[in-house]
Amino acid sequence: MEIIRIPILKIEDFLVASIQTTRHDVQAMDFKDSLLQRIYDIREIKAKGFILDLTVIDVLDSFVGRLIKASHLMGAQVVITGLQPAVAMNLVELGRELPRVLTGVNLEKRIAALGRVTELAAHG
Repeated sequence: MEIIRIPILKIEDFLVASIQTTRHDVQAMDFKDSLLQRIYDIREIKAKGFILDLTVIDVLDSFVGRLIKASHLMGAQVVITGLQPAVAMNLVELGRELPRVLTGVNLEKRIAALGRVTELAAHG
């Protein structure tokens, strides 16, 4: 089975990844390693944060939570877009929180809003 890499793009001032398929363990580890390295190099690429689009994901596992925590520890603002209603309700029912994570339905609008948030943080 060929493992397809999850691309991490730079759009405006943000790293953006959209998970479009069911992840396999090898793919998840490759994605984690690539993302955390890009966050580590964030000063060089002048990115302000990381946006993770989960539009096609119907189950949010602990991998995403650990990835968010690691990203925060490395100083990146994390944004999740495309969270399906059932996934959001599941998080609430399980008592799971995503502290310090911005969310949004629309990727384009969230990029604009994140730009305003990081501007305020830089000047505050």
